[in-house]
This record gives sequence, C-alpha cells and structure tokens, in this order.
Amino acid sequence: MQRARILAVLIAILAAPVAHAADRLVTVNGEATVNVAPDTAVIRVGVNSTAKSAREASDANGKQMTAVLAAVKDAGVAARDVQTSRLSLQPQYDPNRSGTARLLGFQATNQITVNVRDIDKLAGIIDQAIAAGANEMSGLEFVVSQQSKLLDQARDEAIADARRKADLYAKAAGAKLGAVISISEEGSAPPPRMMQAMRAGAAPVAPGEQTLRAVVTVSYELTR
Repeated sequence: MQRARILAVLIAILAAPVAHAADRLVTVNGEATVNVAPDTAVIRVGVNSTAKSAREASDANGKQMTAVLAAVKDAGVAARDVQTSRLSLQPQYDPNRSGTARLLGFQATNQITVNVRDIDKLAGIIDQAIAAGANEMSGLEFVVSQQSKLLDQARDEAIADARRKADLYAKAAGAKLGAVISISEEGSAPPPRMMQAMRAGAAPVAPGEQTLRAVVTVSYELTR
C-alpha cells in the first residue's frame, strides 16, 4: 500500500511540469498569399466523325485528326506536349416507337490534350486546330508551372506572419517567445482555372492571375 502511494506521488511530480508547460503556450495562425499569372494553358481538342460504316467513320476521323495534329505541330507545339486523351468508336441508333432501334451509322472520336507553354500563342493554336478540322473542344485551363516553388515562398511569409502575431501576444502578456512547439499547415493550392470552349477567330485570351495561399498554425512556448 505504501509503495503504491509513493508511486502515485512520483507520477504526479513528473506530470506537473508537463501540465505547467502546456499552460504556457501561445498558438497563432499565420497567413500569406502570392499572386501570379499562369504561364501554361492546357486545351483539349478533338475530332468527331460519323459515317454509315465503322471503317468509314474511323478512316475519316483518322484523316481529319492527322491534319489537326500537323496544324498543332506547325503552330510550335512540341511532340512531348501532345497526348491522346480519348479514342472511341460507337454505333449510333435511332430508336422508334416499337422499342427496336435502327442502326444509323458509327461515330469515331479522337481527342488530344495539348500543353501550351506560351500563352500568347494559345488563341492562334486553337484557331489553327479548328481550321484543320477539329470540331470538338471540351474547354481549357490555366496552370502555374512553378506552383510548388511559389507556395514555398508563401509558406515562409506565413511563418513570419505567425511569429509577428505571437510576439505581439507574448509582449501583451508580459512574456517572451521561446521555442516552437508545433507547426501545422492548412489549405491547399487552388484548382486550375477553367474556361469554356473557344471558337475560331476567338478574342485574345486573358488568363488573369491565380492566388496561392499558405496558412500555418504555430505554437510557441512562453518564457519569462
């Protein structure tokens, strides 16, 4: 019994500094944003072809898509920046009141994803693709290629913002900031900016800016 009491006293003594230290913390949020213009655009263009037979639809689609690929290449897009993203051949039916469906023909679809690393050339590339036979475009998006590097800059500034706030609280409480106890990050990078499909002869593209945001939560020890 005596041994159990001694053990309980020792546990209480060891736990006391921990509880005391936990009471002497200041926890703040730090925020920072970086505004940057996107430097890359991603477009998805393709060709839809219909014909009475699967062979005719496939051949017509292949011929038209070859012309589109050549136009994109002639516009200055490197081969590594062009990738097939969709390829399909499907029958087309005409349903009637009797519940049976009459085969009308076949539809061949071929779509490519194109990374445009010079946004100034984007409108021209789209126009050339459409002029060469592209008749489908699912839209485009703007991205920042150096997003991780720019987010690191925002993180540095967010930590500095947290330090500034914590220092203000510590001074107001008559204490000083000690060691950093913990750091956690919230939030995420913004999604790519989407735009609707553009037509041939489209107006100049305006990608605008994207805001990269970093939010951190930092706990500091308070000292006297």
